[in-house]
Amino acid sequence: MKSGFASIVGRPNTGKSTLINTIINNKIAIVSNVAGTTRNTIQGIYHDDDTQIVFVDTPGIHKAADKLGKHLNKQSYESLEDIDVILFVVDASAGLGKGDRFIIEALKHTTVPVILVLNKIDKITKDGILKCINNYKDLYEFADIIPISALRDDNVDRLITLTKKYLKDSIKYYDDDTITNNDPMFMISELVREKILNLTTDEVPHSITCVLTSYNETSNLINISVDVIVSRDSQKKIIIGKQGNMLKTIGTEARKDIERMLGKQVYLELYVKTVKNWRNKEKYLAELGFDNK
Repeated sequence: MKSGFASIVGRPNTGKSTLINTIINNKIAIVSNVAGTTRNTIQGIYHDDDTQIVFVDTPGIHKAADKLGKHLNKQSYESLEDIDVILFVVDASAGLGKGDRFIIEALKHTTVPVILVLNKIDKITKDGILKCINNYKDLYEFADIIPISALRDDNVDRLITLTKKYLKDSIKYYDDDTITNNDPMFMISELVREKILNLTTDEVPHSITCVLTSYNETSNLINISVDVIVSRDSQKKIIIGKQGNMLKTIGTEARKDIERMLGKQVYLELYVKTVKNWRNKEKYLAELGFDNK
């Protein structure tokens, strides 16, 4: 058999998490329309009869505005080490941007083959795809270039076939039934954060994080508590909403996904806390795990 590691990189909001969920055919990374949704390096394990590929989904590489951003960029750059191939995912519908050029400059410092993945082709014409290829192809010596739609699972099977060409190992890293290295405890807090990203205003998303604080399982029920950390009291009010309605909706939507993941009835409690400027405080970044994940 063939096996190896493939790192998925790109600027924020290019569809990297949607792509890894489509490849694995399971929700292992949260998805929203908010740039910078992914904050942790997530491994998804693809299996077929003769292949095992460990896909590493990374936070979007961007110009960091705070210490949290620097930690996230560090995770993404570290994912480029000791791998077999890099999938550089770009938003074909948005066109070549400064963020893409920034990442291309970083890729010039690696000897790992890079596949250019033109995502979101469902939003553009065939002529638009050709124009996009021409815009990128002379900026870097890509090993392959492939247009896909991760959302519609269009040409993703071809991308997997291309990735297999660059695998160097012949050992099995994970059991056949393992699809991710994510702990369910991590996914619980991520599912709560996903609902906040999708239900609240533009002011809130980048200033929140979620932390699982308790998990107690009985024979027929799992009791879970999650802290929602925000930077300002005004954001706390938005998340709680009038008469607590927004927080109730967030909790209801998150609970449905958590129950689906755990296969058991869940009682979920959410607590919203203000920690001013937490994204720039090493103490809180360490407590939340952003310094070492």
